[in-house]
Amino acid sequence: MRARPRAPPASLRVLLAMGHLPPILPLCASVSLLGGLTFGYELAVISGALLPLQLDFGLSCLEQELLVGSLLLGALLASLVGGFLIDCYGRKQAILGSNVVLLVGSLSLGLAGSLAWLVLGRSVAGFAISLSSMACCIYVSELVGPRQRGVLVSLYEAGITVGILLSYAINYALASVPRGWRHMFGWAAAPAFLQSLSLLFLPAGAAEAAAHKDLIPLQGGEVTKLGLGRPRYSFLDLFRARDNMRGRTMVGLGLVLFQQLTGQPNVLCYASTIFHSVGFHGGSSAVLASVGLGVVKVVATLTAMGLVDRAGRRALLLAGCALMALSVSGIGLVSFAMPMDSGPSCLAMPNATRLPGLLGDSSLSVASSPPPLPRTHKNQREPVLSTFKKTRPPPRAGDPMAAPLLTPSAASPVSPSPAPGYALLHWTTLACLMVFVSAFSFGFGPVTWLVLSEIYPVEIRGRAFAFCNSFNWAANLFISLSFLDLISAIGLSLTFLLYGLTAVLGLGFIYLFVPETKGQSLAEIDQQFQRTRRFTLGFGRRQSSAGIQYSRIEVSTAS
Repeated sequence: MRARPRAPPASLRVLLAMGHLPPILPLCASVSLLGGLTFGYELAVISGALLPLQLDFGLSCLEQELLVGSLLLGALLASLVGGFLIDCYGRKQAILGSNVVLLVGSLSLGLAGSLAWLVLGRSVAGFAISLSSMACCIYVSELVGPRQRGVLVSLYEAGITVGILLSYAINYALASVPRGWRHMFGWAAAPAFLQSLSLLFLPAGAAEAAAHKDLIPLQGGEVTKLGLGRPRYSFLDLFRARDNMRGRTMVGLGLVLFQQLTGQPNVLCYASTIFHSVGFHGGSSAVLASVGLGVVKVVATLTAMGLVDRAGRRALLLAGCALMALSVSGIGLVSFAMPMDSGPSCLAMPNATRLPGLLGDSSLSVASSPPPLPRTHKNQREPVLSTFKKTRPPPRAGDPMAAPLLTPSAASPVSPSPAPGYALLHWTTLACLMVFVSAFSFGFGPVTWLVLSEIYPVEIRGRAFAFCNSFNWAANLFISLSFLDLISAIGLSLTFLLYGLTAVLGLGFIYLFVPETKGQSLAEIDQQFQRTRRFTLGFGRRQSSAGIQYSRIEVSTAS
């Protein structure tokens, strides 16, 4: 016997009783944007809190690395178990639960009196934002139709960027406040609370909305009849030929791995050095590298949102990957002809060494060493790690835009004013860096997670998304920890050229194996993968209008 559909949430019933229909699309947009904002803020807030924390608790360099990297512990755990939570309890409940967990983590951080409580709070916050990031993308992709899915899921990436910039602003405002780091951590709960309010007026999923379609205006979201007649999938089915699940897993893993193997966790490590080399000296180089590249990233992400449902996912991935290959190779070629610093340092510095302009506060001094500040990648939710001379910190998660907050080491070989002969090369490197950030932000950044939220059947979508996300963190860890050894073995220039070669291989992978999914419902995408038993040169270009029409007829008759 079929179970009766659940009644709409109480808050939704109140709206309906007042004669108001819930604005599904604006609410979904707020869930996506606020989820990304929470993610980005939590990732980057440590950059402003770490300096006062070092002074208040007397943290050593290793303890700072432990504090910054503890976010990864919770995020990795969420990527391992979060998929089962999402599939078992539902997407909406997973987001609400993660917001409660984030509140607990924020309280632990805001009231912490020891390093142990700080590490615990960061780990709890990492678990919360990682779980929420996966559930948000899946929830929004299922609730809205094909025409809005690309924009609304990509809005999460835009939210990450805005969250990072917001954390910079709040860090600046609270930098001179006694114990201001407690307030910095506490503000992370604000966007999570607003997101929870938005969720109260939304259905649990497309199935619930369809069950009450006379009350809730479903915006073309996926209507899935769970239960009788629907296939059941186990986790091991991800690696089997059934319904081409192995091919889907290949696409998902390929995207997240190439997203990291192109070197984006490390290239941005040199942003401050490059800004310094073209004439921006002192603290202004770090400020411009963070805020300036942040603005570039916001513009590129908004461009991706406008094009993802018009040009398509494949077009953005191909264009972004090609530009990344050219730009990172350009940085490698230019570095052959001019000296560059080998990266930020976490070595001890003389007491009271000033870092003017860092985090907007020139009055801050460092007791023993400059702190390892986090670098972030969206999509997130993608884990990134700073690199240091002689010291290998644990990786950080998130969006590459936060990387420029790192400052060159005290022994930086970059001269205060660039030599006239190097001026053109310096500006060329800066242009390549801007292109790299832009290309990542309208290609791999938002589109990877959009494709992952589309290609798997609803019954296993949460576990599959989490499985690919765990490889994203693992690949970042590998790239980050191998960076110093790679530079010492083949040099900085060849390292960047190797990243460029990897981007070319990624370009080939996207062309051969990644399908176009724009304008199709999730059921049609599922049918497309089931019909395609093996990958061919034409796989990504099969989406002719006739093919889509045939798929729609097949789905409608099957239902």
